Amino acid sequence: MIEKALTSADVEFVTSLHGEEPVAFHVLLQPRGDQADRLLRAIDDVALGELDEAAREGSTPEGDDAKGFGERALDVSLVALRSAGSEAAGRLIEDHPLDALKSLVEEVRADEVIVLTDPHYVEEFFHRDWASRARHKVGVPVLKLFSHSKA
Repeated sequence: MIEKALTSADVEFVTSLHGEEPVAFHVLLQPRGDQADRLLRAIDDVALGELDEAAREGSTPEGDDAKGFGERALDVSLVALRSAGSEAAGRLIEDHPLDALKSLVEEVRADEVIVLTDPHYVEEFFHRDWASRARHKVGVPVLKLFSHSKA
């Protein structure tokens, strides 16, 4: 489960987690959400000392306007994973991301879930981030990783 396009460092990291063992990735990406999410992201930016990022949150596409960005981010990520020698498939999810994740885990009989995100301090503090919530829902181990850079 990702929030944005994987960087080359992200791809190298996740594809090396299991050594030489063949791995298939099933990627879910949720485009940026609504204005409530924008406030949480701005608070996270301030907590990280990234005041310029916090100020730019208002100009970042949200909701339906973000769908095109999400599609491109997913395509870039899938191409990068495949170029690294892994099988990769994916889709955008718009509603109920944890339900979609649970269904996918059951459908493909996943061994684990990797949640790759930027830090979300407010959500993490209250255990409302994707990884914390997924641990109670999907029935397989959930590994939370932080993205290597802002995209």
